[in-house]
Amino acid sequence: MPELNQYRTIIFDCDGVVLNSNFQKIEAYRNTAIKFGASKEQAQALVDHHVALTGISRYVKFDFFLKNILKTSITENKKKFLVDTLNDEVIHLLKDCQIAEGLASLKQQTVNSRWMIASGGDQSELRYLFKEKKIAHYFESGIFGSPRSKHQIIQDELPDDTFFPAIFLGDSLYDIETAKKFNLDFIFLYGWTDLHDWQKICKEMKIRAVKSIKDLIH
Repeated sequence: MPELNQYRTIIFDCDGVVLNSNFQKIEAYRNTAIKFGASKEQAQALVDHHVALTGISRYVKFDFFLKNILKTSITENKKKFLVDTLNDEVIHLLKDCQIAEGLASLKQQTVNSRWMIASGGDQSELRYLFKEKKIAHYFESGIFGSPRSKHQIIQDELPDDTFFPAIFLGDSLYDIETAKKFNLDFIFLYGWTDLHDWQKICKEMKIRAVKSIKDLIH
């Protein structure tokens, strides 16, 4: 695999890669379900679904929550309440979460590469948090999230060969699948992942794994 400075585009996932936020997101989903009126068992079922589908849009997860866990109708009002509540919970819980060490140094090391965020998190929420944490300027090619899926983001934002070669830095099975779908090189960052069997998956799929962003700095 080439060194990072040979890529025209470097795509970062957010949760578990740039921000140590996976486990705060879990609590945000739990709190949102409770505020919606779910029981503790139903809230835990949403959390389990969220973890199983790490990297997938919250809009998809809330459809599942309403239809399969609560067994109720899916309406725009219900989804708006869930999305708005989750946004508030995430911003509250992530305000003080840890930022990956080494972003500035890695940026200097890859001055010829364009950086981009492709996340399952809400796009407006991501842009607000990155601005508040003063890291938005690193990602000159954009900070993108749901309601578009990561597949849609990659397809829309890397429209032609001028963006390639490209590499994706992620921490979930969906990130791996996204990279494979679009023929992107991939590095798995395991330091903050919530994917329990990541070692087995990376070994079987021959995926390079490093603990954190700072481990990519030379």
